[in-house]
Amino acid sequence: MEEVVVIVGAGPSGLATSACLNLLSIPNLILERENCYASLWKNRAYDRLKLHLAKQFCHLPHMPHPPSAPKFIPRLDFIRYIDDYVSTFNIKPSYNRSVESAIYDGLDKKWRIEVNNTVTGENELYMAKFLVIATGENSKEFIPQIPGLESFGGKIVHSSQYKSGAEFKQKKVLVVGCGNSGMEIAYDLSNFGACTSIVVRSPVLPEVSRIEKNYVAFNNDEIHQFDSIIFATGYRSTANNWLKDHDSLLGKNGMPKNRFPNHWKGANGLYCAGLSRRGLAGVSMDAEAIANDIKFILTGDLQET
Repeated sequence: MEEVVVIVGAGPSGLATSACLNLLSIPNLILERENCYASLWKNRAYDRLKLHLAKQFCHLPHMPHPPSAPKFIPRLDFIRYIDDYVSTFNIKPSYNRSVESAIYDGLDKKWRIEVNNTVTGENELYMAKFLVIATGENSKEFIPQIPGLESFGGKIVHSSQYKSGAEFKQKKVLVVGCGNSGMEIAYDLSNFGACTSIVVRSPVLPEVSRIEKNYVAFNNDEIHQFDSIIFATGYRSTANNWLKDHDSLLGKNGMPKNRFPNHWKGANGLYCAGLSRRGLAGVSMDAEAIANDIKFILTGDLQET
């Protein structure tokens, strides 16, 4: 199938890029491996989650939050906002499409994108002049390798699987990681009556050195017993797993080689959106820059944003 622009990923980055392209009447196709858009928000976020920045910094291009919206948008409200965004800009992703490889064909001067339809099992081939990586920073859950982790006898979950502290009432729970998710989950656990400890590599509890069954040893030689461990240790980009010609854009960690604001464009029509580590504001800037650049290449007409 011949496409002008293929976007990989139907999270906020992919949706924003598609919306900007649609406004410029540039045909585009989103390939999404899950069965819905914004799957991280819909399926892998805890109940009490809110946007961590004020709403004026957390909207997608061309659609600010209404004045009536709370300053910090709750998860379900943000999902409704995304639903409205998709409808408003007529975004129609293709779901259950797992990109297996993408390589630039120098002869045809197009990207050759091999895709597996995870429902039918069929392989599909797409050719595109432009390829946008919009799989984000949160493609795959990251759990650090800790000696003895496999021997832990209690429950082990990543923050992406955590919903609420209700099931951990009166349990001794260790939260590993002290970013936004880790701190919120620890607070939520305590509200539900869990005995909560958190690893922040500081005097609270230092780094975990090893695990033996239900006992966790720390770098200060203390050993504590836990019923459950929740890893709020973040995610990793996986674009390098399938993108074969990424050297002009991405480093070995799947993140942009070039620093902001010159991070979003590579060679041969390759772009990335949502990898600037600047949240939804960065997503908006990337999406508009990419759409504007593609418009200029196609027509020589540089659009004002």
